[in-house]
Amino acid sequence: MGENPKPVKPRLRTWIWVSVLVTVVCGGPLALLVWGAIAFGQAGDPKPVDCAQAMKWAQATLPKSARERRCATASWLDTYVTADFRMPRAEVAGWLAGTYPGTEPDKQEFCEPGLCLNVQYGQAVEPHGPVAVDVKVTYEGETALVRLRAFNT
Repeated sequence: MGENPKPVKPRLRTWIWVSVLVTVVCGGPLALLVWGAIAFGQAGDPKPVDCAQAMKWAQATLPKSARERRCATASWLDTYVTADFRMPRAEVAGWLAGTYPGTEPDKQEFCEPGLCLNVQYGQAVEPHGPVAVDVKVTYEGETALVRLRAFNT
C-alpha cells in the first residue's frame, strides 16, 4: 500500500547535469554570437533625427527658410550626420558665410551646377573629437538643394 516511489537512478541524474552543462557551455557563446551578428548587421543604419540636433552637431544652424528637411544620424566606429534641405538660391552664400565664417566654397568641376564647402573642426571646438563637414549645394533654378554631411574624423 505505501510503496515508495522509485528513486531516480544516479546515472540518469548525471546525464541531466551533463546535458545542462553542455547547453550552458555551448548555448551561451552561440547566443552571444547570434546577438553580435544582429547588432553588427544594424550598426551604421541611418536613423531619423531632429534637424536642429543634427545641425548643432555639425556646428551649423538650419536656415529659417529651409524646407523639405530630412536629417539622419548613423553610428558605428564614427558618427555621421546628414541634413538635406532646400532653400532659396539667393540666401545660400549668406547662410554659408554666417555658418562657416572664414571659409570659401570650392567651385570645382564636380560641384557644378553649384558649389562645395569642406570644413574641419579640431578637438578644442568639438567635444566628440575632430569633425569634418562637407556641404554640397546644387542649384535648381531659384532654389538650392543643400546636402550637409558631418562626421567625426
